[in-house]
Formats: sequence, C-alpha cells, structure tokens
Amino acid sequence: MAHEVIMPKWGLTMKEGKVVRWLKSEGDSVEAGEPLFEVETDKITNSVEAPASGILSQIVVPEGDVAPVQAVLGIIAAPGETPESVAGGAASSGEAPAAEKVTAEAAPAADATSPTQDGDFVRAMPAARKLARELGVDLAAVTGTGPGGSIVMKDVQASADAEFAGVNASPKAIEFARKKGIDLHQVSGTGEGGKITKADILRAMNPAAEQVPAAAQPVARDTIIPMEGVRQLIADNMQASLQNAAQLTVFVEVDATEMVQLRATLKERNKRNPDYRISYNDIICYATCRALKRHPIMNSTLQEDGIHLHDSVNLGIAVSIPNGLIVPNVKNANTYGLEELKTEVRDVAGRARGGGLSMDEIAGGTFTISNVSMLGVDGFTPILNPPETGILGVGRVVEKPAVKDGEICIRQMMTLSLTFNHMTTDGAPAMAFLRELGDMLENPGLMIL
Repeated sequence: MAHEVIMPKWGLTMKEGKVVRWLKSEGDSVEAGEPLFEVETDKITNSVEAPASGILSQIVVPEGDVAPVQAVLGIIAAPGETPESVAGGAASSGEAPAAEKVTAEAAPAADATSPTQDGDFVRAMPAARKLARELGVDLAAVTGTGPGGSIVMKDVQASADAEFAGVNASPKAIEFARKKGIDLHQVSGTGEGGKITKADILRAMNPAAEQVPAAAQPVARDTIIPMEGVRQLIADNMQASLQNAAQLTVFVEVDATEMVQLRATLKERNKRNPDYRISYNDIICYATCRALKRHPIMNSTLQEDGIHLHDSVNLGIAVSIPNGLIVPNVKNANTYGLEELKTEVRDVAGRARGGGLSMDEIAGGTFTISNVSMLGVDGFTPILNPPETGILGVGRVVEKPAVKDGEICIRQMMTLSLTFNHMTTDGAPAMAFLRELGDMLENPGLMIL
C-alpha cells in the first residue's frame, strides 16, 4: 500500500514550508523513521522522517519549492507496487483542507462543474478549479482525463506548462510570469545559455528603466534580492500578525538605576569567576516572569477555541540570525531563579545562532522579549509573535537628568514598550502589567514578594 509523504505542520502559525533538500532520490529504498527530507520555515530548518518503509516512487515537490502544510510531497510505495502519479500541490487524502470538506458536504453537486465565461459548465474537481485560478488557466480550454471526463489537477498543470513549452526559463521565472501575466515569448533572457530569469521579467515589466538618454552616463542596475525562502516566510508571518490581531503599543520610561546597581553587585560578588556573566536582559527576563505570574492574562494565547491562560511561562527570546529572526523559548521559565534562568536563556540564544534548536524550542511560546539595547535604540514598536498576547520591547540604558527625591540628578533611564492584542485583553490590564514590571526594575526587591 502506498503512503503519502506530507508537509508537516509545526506550530499554530505555520502555513507552508520550503523543501530544502531530499535525502533520498526516486527509486531509493527508505526505512520508516529515517530522515527523508529537510524543510525550512520562517523559524527553523529541520529534517522529516519517513512515515513508512518502502520505495520512494515519486517526488511530487522538488527541492527549492514551497508547499502548504498537509500538501503531498512524495509517495512511498511497497516494492513492486506502481501507484498513480500525484500532481504537485495536491492535499493529503487523509488531511483534506477544512474549507474543501465544507464545500464538499454543502454542495456535492457543484464539485464536478465550473462555469466558463460563456455561461457553459465544465466538469472540474475543486482542487483543479483552485489551481486553475492560481495559474490563470481557462478551464474551457482544458481537456479532462478524470472520471467522466472531469478535469483534475494534472490536466490544469499540463495546460499551464504547455503555454510555456519551448521557453528557456527557470521554474521560478515561469511561476513569476504566470502571476504577473507576462508572455515569456516576448522576453529576452540574459541568464546562462539565454535562460530567462526573474530579473529579465522585471526589466520587461519596466522597459523605461532600461532606456538611457544619449547624453547621460550609464546607470548601474539595482541589485535585486528575491523575496523568497526564510525572508518571504518572515514577511508573510509579520503581515499576518498585523492583519489578525488588534495590536496596541504602550510605553513607559523606567529609572533603572537600582537594576544597574544590582548587576554591578552581582558582578562584584562573582569577580573571582572569570566566566561569570550577567546582563540587564537577564534581570529583565527574571522580572518579566514574576510579573506575568501576577498578571496571567498577559501570559495567554488566542486560539480558535478561545483564550488560553497558561500556568507556565514559556519565555520567547527574539534572536537575530544572518537570514532573519528566530524566537526560541525557555520552557517553564517562571520556575527558575535568576542564575538558572540566565543560563537557560544564553543556551537557547546560542543554539539559535548556531542552528542547533529543536522544534519544541521554537513552538509553544507564551510571551516574547525583544531587546534592541545593543543597537543603541531607546524604544520601538514590536510586532506580536502570534498567537501570543504580548511582546516586550527593551531599549538601551542611558544616563539622563531626572528628578529624584525632589532634586535633579543623573539617573540610568530605560524605555520599555509593550505591544498587546486588544482582542485578548483591554488596555488597563496590559498597562498594569507593564507598570508592575517597571516597578520591579526600579526596585528589584519587589521581585521577591
């Protein structure tokens, strides 16, 4: 019996993943549980194990392509078995998307028909209609090979491919041309062997940019960084975060002089240990866990069935990496003392930069801290890490004149910003949390109460 290899869903926010590398080739034997391919998301690159033993009879989604979760990526067949080929982008037969299930139950008679521009009906399966819309294919011009002559996905794909038959272009260029409605037969390729690239299409879309006045000096072309891979996934998630949450940010300026003194005291106490390190961020993480336990609504996530209040704080730490941003989290951070917590935070942050995180360490966060103090920034508006309710932005500690006990003096000041989901909580509870956190940093003794 053939088994489908599907795109896994890691975390509530994952919608798609990129197949980075197949570890087996078509025709290779595979064993259940052995690494089969690698997937890249906006958070991590990880290997996926084979769901069954057998022969990898078909690779549906090739390396470098992006596929939605639950899409069929490949087929594992039993030795000697020859399963029917699967078209790219098909959903798993065992995990059909909910929207398609509802459509199938509500209007079964409409599954095999689709109106054309002339008002006639074409027999087509729902997945084929969806693919036709995505590729801009007219179903009236497609010959169906499915049951009763209905159009299936492979028919639509074949029709779309036929449009670009004989065109020397990269797959990404063809996909881009489809989305933009560009006739590749009218585009000149500048790639290897005259191959048309995405940059060639962009130039064809804006021919005026290629025209240089006779009296003008030649202008260097812009360097184009493709929006793909991790960068594209991060962009999609950030946009989705802003669209799916009512985000509001509040600020507070904190007199961090006592926090600065606490750090200096701890460093002095451990001066004989050359490896001892403690940062302002370590103290802020510890104080945040304490404040979250006193304001549980801020340690919550908004999910489909409602607002989940979490007993434990899974503290996310935003870490900058060369190709984007990743947010690993320390599980049960509220159970650690200051010295233990700083060790855990340093551990996940270090492995985030080195690429040694597990999926469990980037999923299930309940609150995030984003510290930009090392960049010399005073304050900013952080974007929520869905489905979390809040994210804390931390600015630099800087000396400023301030009023203390009725006198103007130099104090160590710091700006904290809190972005929260107004769908989950109102302003007063969120502001109360931020004010209590600020009080703890101004008077660290409050952290032990």
